[in-house]
Amino acid sequence: MSLIDEVIAELDAERDRIWLECPKEVADLGRGIVPRRTGTHGQYLTTLIFAEGEARTLSDELLWGIIEVSETESLDLRTLQLLLKQIVGYKAAFFDFVGLPAAGALIERFVEASATATDTDELLRLIRSAISYVNKLHMWVDAVFPWGVTNGFKRVEA
Repeated sequence: MSLIDEVIAELDAERDRIWLECPKEVADLGRGIVPRRTGTHGQYLTTLIFAEGEARTLSDELLWGIIEVSETESLDLRTLQLLLKQIVGYKAAFFDFVGLPAAGALIERFVEASATATDTDELLRLIRSAISYVNKLHMWVDAVFPWGVTNGFKRVEA
């Protein structure tokens, strides 16, 4: 079995595991339990904001964008691999920083596997599995986010 197939199986298994049950690290983050004590002045709201933003941009922008462009354009494998290493590799480390070390480790495995793809079809199979997992992770981060706190920041109509 190739590394790509191994990581697809890991991503799919983790997505299935968290389909109806919030990952412990996300539930902990929603309660203010942050392993690296990330957050300013003893609070964790900014950490949650960053976790939400990183998960959203990884799934809704980067991975989705690659899939969308691949539908109409011929993509260069090496360029995609380098972008994934740089951008997604950074996000994997940032997931760890904001209290999601298991998610960060799985995304790091995705980056590692992406470097072994031999063609864009194989890479796109991996990306489709990753987006499915990251979308579910993002949903859980959204679910624990204290959206009600935003009522304290109403826009002023000019």
